[in-house]
Amino acid sequence: MYIYLKRLFDIVLSLFGLLVLSPILLVVALVLALDFKDTPFFTQSRPGKKEKIFKVFKFKTMNNKKDENGALLSDTERLTSLGIFIRKTSIDELPQLFNVLIGDMSLIGPRPLLVKYLPYYKPEERIRFSVRPGITGLAQVTGRNYMSWDEKFKKDIYYVKNLSFKQDAQIFYKTLIKIFKTSDVELDQSSYMADLDIERKDYTFTS
Repeated sequence: MYIYLKRLFDIVLSLFGLLVLSPILLVVALVLALDFKDTPFFTQSRPGKKEKIFKVFKFKTMNNKKDENGALLSDTERLTSLGIFIRKTSIDELPQLFNVLIGDMSLIGPRPLLVKYLPYYKPEERIRFSVRPGITGLAQVTGRNYMSWDEKFKKDIYYVKNLSFKQDAQIFYKTLIKIFKTSDVELDQSSYMADLDIERKDYTFTS
């Protein structure tokens, strides 16, 4: 029953959030457009419910600087001072409210990861694709930094198997606490853990 109410909550809350936060969204978009001299938005393909690919929207936090060989510099090197502030305050995630409104995502659920990771999930981990991915999730509020991939996926599995209004309400509350505790915000995951396809490069899991 809650799975149907969850979508209704997503529509109402994301629409409310977009309306209330529209002044912030407009100001941030303008400042970023001037700073980057380019679009203020970052879009990337991600797998959602039933592994359907969609475009996730975020505010841009990195420039496009390249090395002498024409390759993009590391995320840490391309992350701007303004980008650091936007990530620490989680403002970069706000455009995903539009993803929630149109049904690509939910406010709460397993985070949508890179498309290239699709062949590297263990069979039991693929349960994360039975629900819409979220702007925030259980893994993010119980260990936003320094969790291994296995630990994160265990949280995703637990979330899906125990989906409830109570759990979502607790995650929402803990997310607000995390936002204000900016020292606990993940700035560059690659600085402390390898990409999933690299970590599991010797294994290919099938459902």
